[in-house]
Amino acid sequence: MSDTKRSKANGYDFLARLGISAENPGGFADDWLGSGELLESISPIDGRPIASVRQVTTDEYDRIVAQAVKAFDAWRMLPAPKRGEVVRRLGNALREAKSDLGALVTLENGKIRAEGEGEVQEMIDICDFAVGLSRQLYGLTMMSERPGHRMYEHWHPLGVVGIITAFNFPVAVWSWNAAIAAVCGDTMIWKPSSKTPLTAVAVTRIAARVCAECGVDPAVFSLAIGGGRTVGEKLLADRRIPLVSATGSSALGTRVAEVVGKRLGRTILELGGNNAIIVTPDADLDLAVRAILFGAVGTAGQRCTTTRRLIVHHSIQDALLDRLIQAYKQVRIGNPLEAGTLMGPLIDLDAVETMMRAMKRIREEGGEVLCGGEQLSGPQYPGGCYVRPCIVKAHERMTVVKEETFAPILYVLGYEKLEDAIRIHNDVPQGLSSAIFTRNLLEAEEFLSARGSDCGIANVNIGTSGAEIGGAFGGEKETGGGREAGSDAWKAYMRRQTTTINWSRELPLAQGITFG
Repeated sequence: MSDTKRSKANGYDFLARLGISAENPGGFADDWLGSGELLESISPIDGRPIASVRQVTTDEYDRIVAQAVKAFDAWRMLPAPKRGEVVRRLGNALREAKSDLGALVTLENGKIRAEGEGEVQEMIDICDFAVGLSRQLYGLTMMSERPGHRMYEHWHPLGVVGIITAFNFPVAVWSWNAAIAAVCGDTMIWKPSSKTPLTAVAVTRIAARVCAECGVDPAVFSLAIGGGRTVGEKLLADRRIPLVSATGSSALGTRVAEVVGKRLGRTILELGGNNAIIVTPDADLDLAVRAILFGAVGTAGQRCTTTRRLIVHHSIQDALLDRLIQAYKQVRIGNPLEAGTLMGPLIDLDAVETMMRAMKRIREEGGEVLCGGEQLSGPQYPGGCYVRPCIVKAHERMTVVKEETFAPILYVLGYEKLEDAIRIHNDVPQGLSSAIFTRNLLEAEEFLSARGSDCGIANVNIGTSGAEIGGAFGGEKETGGGREAGSDAWKAYMRRQTTTINWSRELPLAQGITFG
C-alpha cells in the first residue's frame, strides 16, 4: 500500500497533501537527509502511531550546520526588503495550507481544531509582521560632541540561529523566531520537540518549497530532528551558532543558559509560567468567567500562558466559584478533530501521570478539590490521555501551587486587600503572564504599576492566554527574560554596530582629551 493510500485509509488524507509519508527524513539542509534512529509520532487522540521520522546522526547534524553557515554568507547580503519578499511568500503558502496544517497540529498535539488552525494563523500573522519589519530595521543617529563628526548605529545580521521548540505550540513558536530572524538576515536550524516531529517536517517542506521558488540557494530554513546527545547538546555547544532561542521548561532553560553562556553565546529563553488572574469586587463576573475558562482549559492546560491560579476577593469567591463549576461541567472533552469538542487530551501518558501526582500532593497539602482532576476512561477516551479539568480551593502554604504542572489544574486563593492579592500573585518563581479583572481604574493602574504584577505580560479585563504577535512576548524570573515576536524583539537576532564618521580635517578626541 502506498503512503498516500495509507494516509487516506486512516482517514487523514491531509497528511499526503502535506508531504507526510509513513517514514520521513528528519533533517533538511537544502536537501532531505536522516539515517539515524526511527522516531514514531503517536497521536494523543487515540494512542495510535501517525507516522515516523528518521532522526539525523551526529555527522548529518554537522552537515546541516555547515550548510546553514554557507547559506548565511549569501542570505545576509540580500537586501532586507528582498528577504521580506521571501517571508511574504512563506506566509501565503501557509495560508494555502492552513486547514491541513491545523489538522496535523491537532492530530499530533491534541489541541482542538480551532486552536490548531489558530496556531497556523499566528504563523501567517508573524510573516505579515516580518514583511513590514523588513523595511523598518531602524538604527539611531546620535549627536557627536566633536565638530565635523557623525554618529549612528548599524544593525547587521547575526548568523545561524538555533531554534528549540516545545510540543505545546509545535509550529507557531518556530515562526515567531524564523520569520523575524529571516528578515534580519539570519539563517536557522530548527530542533523541534520529539513529541511533535511531523508538524516540523510539514512546515519545513513548505518553507523549502518557497525558498526554491524564490531562487534562494542554499535554503535558509534548516531542520534537525534528533535526540539530546546527537542534536540538542551539540547545538547548544556549537560556536557556529551565536544565538539559541529555546522554549520549554525552566529546567531546560537552565541547561541552555549554562551551555550557551559558557561559550559566551546569546540565548532567548521562553520558559515556564504560573499565571494568575486577580478578580476584584468591581469585576464584570460574566467577562471573568469566560476568560478564566479558556485560560485554564484551553489546550488542556498545556499553554505556557495557561491560567493556573485564581486570586479572588473573599466577598465574591463563592459566587464566582459557583459559576466556574457550572461552566466546567459544560466543557465537552473528547476527540479534538470533532466539531464541538472544547478540550482534547494531554500530550501523552507521562503528562497524565504528572497530573495525577500533582492531584495526590494537592490532597496531602490540604487542598480541596471542587471538581474534576480524574483520568477519563472508556471507548470515547481511547489512548488514556484524557482528563477532567480541575478546580482546587487552595491556601498559600501549599508548595504545589508555586510549581508549573502542565495540566488543567486551577488553584483558587482568596484575598482581602489588593496589596495582598498582588503579593500572592508575585510570590512564585515564574513571571510570564498575568491579568486583573476590575472596572476600578485605580485597581487596574495599581496592578500595572512598578509595585504591581512582576510578569512580562500584564492584562486588564482579558485573560492570561492568547497574546497577539504585535507585542513582545516573554517573561521574567524563571520564565527566562527572553522576548519574541513583536515590538523591538527583532534586535535580539542582529548585532549592533556603533559608527562614527569624521568628515572634518581635524582629529579631536572625545571628553576634551588632548594628546601630543
